[in-house]
Amino acid sequence: MNIGEAAAASGVSAKMIRYYEGAGLVPPAGRSAAGYRLYGDADVHRLRFIRRARDLGFSVTEIGELLGLWSDRSRRSADVKRLAQAHIADLEDRISRLRQMADTLQALADCCAGDQRPDCPILAGLEQGGEASGATSGPRCG
Repeated sequence: MNIGEAAAASGVSAKMIRYYEGAGLVPPAGRSAAGYRLYGDADVHRLRFIRRARDLGFSVTEIGELLGLWSDRSRRSADVKRLAQAHIADLEDRISRLRQMADTLQALADCCAGDQRPDCPILAGLEQGGEASGATSGPRCG
């Protein structure tokens, strides 16, 4: 199948297929006499694996490791689990940082009257944010 058909079958855009090929996650495609990329069922299966790993937030490097483990029939599941648990820890850390950002922004928005006056606690909070970077305490309204 051509790249468009492989994209439709895998749920990965043609642009991303080319990117994954360049990144080494997908082996270089065979070419037709006219020079078009040609893909088989195994390629589509691999692309679906990559898409699912990306959907779970794995980086390209991590996906490369997962692909290596996936294709290694003598792999240890402990190695796969270690990689997954490291990714979970990273996701939990990112969630925590996002929660802190949302809480801080919500506190700033709560302080804002949202009226016609030019005073804006949100802008003031952003201006002062350098000193409180990473702080979990919210702004003081007033």
